[in-house]
This record gives sequence, structure tokens and C-alpha cells, in this order.
Amino acid sequence: MHKAEARRLIDEAREAWEAEEWLRAADLYERVLEHFPDEGPSPVWWYDAALAHKFLRNWEKAYELGREAAARAPRGEGDPAYWNLGIAATIRRDWATAREAWTGFGIDLPDGDGEIMGSFGHACVRLDTDGRREVVWIERLCPTRGRVVNVPVTEGRRYGEIVVHDGEPKGERILDGVTFPVFDELLLFEASELPTLEVTVAAGEADDLRALLELFGDHGYGAEPASSVRMLCACCSEGTHQQDRSVPAGAQTVSLAAPEEDARQLLARWAQGATAGRSWSGLSAVR
Repeated sequence: MHKAEARRLIDEAREAWEAEEWLRAADLYERVLEHFPDEGPSPVWWYDAALAHKFLRNWEKAYELGREAAARAPRGEGDPAYWNLGIAATIRRDWATAREAWTGFGIDLPDGDGEIMGSFGHACVRLDTDGRREVVWIERLCPTRGRVVNVPVTEGRRYGEIVVHDGEPKGERILDGVTFPVFDELLLFEASELPTLEVTVAAGEADDLRALLELFGDHGYGAEPASSVRMLCACCSEGTHQQDRSVPAGAQTVSLAAPEEDARQLLARWAQGATAGRSWSGLSAVR
């Protein structure tokens, strides 16, 4: 391939990119890279080809091309080639490459050489289940994985599952004056075995309901009152929203994530923990 032909193909690749024709753009970049893998601008071509396959959720190609992009990127400077490789390597469960990618990006990791199980704070993830979207809170285990710590209302999703999320925030949530990013889910990485239940509870005081949530949390389970769920349009969901931590008294439905027998025992303990004002009924499995 002559350089004039390569320039023409790169121009076509950029046009395809602008049109969001990801597969065509990647194919054109790869045709040029077969002949010019280390030309001056080739790191950008490798990166764009890998990113196009990431958009296509073709993780094998994103990994293959991402390794080439990262090999040509400066270390420790936050180059996005390392981030995209970290995502693809994580999805492949190639922990050695994932660790190398995050370190190359400039992130300090917990010691070890296997699966990354760190403590990277809290964030929000926009779950995507066949087009049904729901924003939930997660505990971040690594730069791209998090454990869901809400009881999702979307059918098929569960408290405690681990998801892989993108690196670019799409919205913010503010809680107690602290701003948390909202990331888009890329895929479900590890399912949860905890079933989702529903129960109607009556709480005489807000502290009564708060005590229920804390009781389930202390046992590694989840509890989510219906009053905490807000419905937002897609556009608004990607904006900045203040999270309300108020827990109202009265009767309402609470979603629980726990084995049914454990849930019954905890509900009974909760109801007996006050002189009056606490009761529950109608515990049933929903998914």
C-alpha cells in the first residue's frame, strides 16, 4: 500500500467515524495499520479502531487493538488507551493485563496479581436491561467494576450483582453535598443469587423505617423503600440531581434482597424492636 492510498483510507475512516459507522471506520483503520503500524499518527489510529469495537461491544477486537494502542501510549499520564484496554481486559478476566492497563493510566491498585477487589468509593450506574434503564448506587471494586447496593426495580436485576461500567460519566448525583458520577453499564459481570422480595411495612416514625434498612444492611442484605424511587426521563437522567435521603413514616412497599426465611426473621425482629408503630405484611417473592 502506498502512502497516498493510506491517506485516502484514513480520510474515509474519519468520515465513517463522524457518521458513527463504527465497523466501517475500524475496518479502514485496520487496513492501513497492516502496512503502517508505527507511522507517526498510528497510535491514534490504533486507539480509534479499538474504541470503535468498544462501541460495537466487540470485546475481543477491542482487547486486541487496545493492546496495540496502549503499547504506543505514554505511561502514567491518563492516556485513554489504557482505560479502554482496562475495560476490555476486565471483561475477558485477564487480570494481569487489566492491572497493567490501570497502572499505565496512572491508577494505584491494591497489591496482588489476580482479580482486583479494591475499595474505589461509591458511584452510580445506569443499568440497561433490554432498553429499560435504571440508575442505582454501586461500591466500586476497581476502575470499571462495581457491586450494586440498591435493590433494583427492573425485572431481572438484583442487589449484589457486579456490573462493568463505562469510564465517561453521563450525569451526576449529589448526596449530602458530595457529587458522584453516573456511569453507563456496559454489561452484567457477575449475577447475584439474592432473590428480590416485596413487603408492606408500617413505620410509626421515620427512624423506625431507617432501622429496618440498617438491620438488613448489617446482615449483608438490601432494603429499598418505594419512596426512594424517582422516575426521570432519559434526558433528565443524564443531568445533575440532588439525592434525597429522607425516609418517611407511614405504610409503604419495601423491596428486599434476602432469602425469604432470613427476611421473615429480620422483619419479625424489627417489628419487636419498638413498643408500637412497627408492623409488616404480605411478604412475597417478585423475582
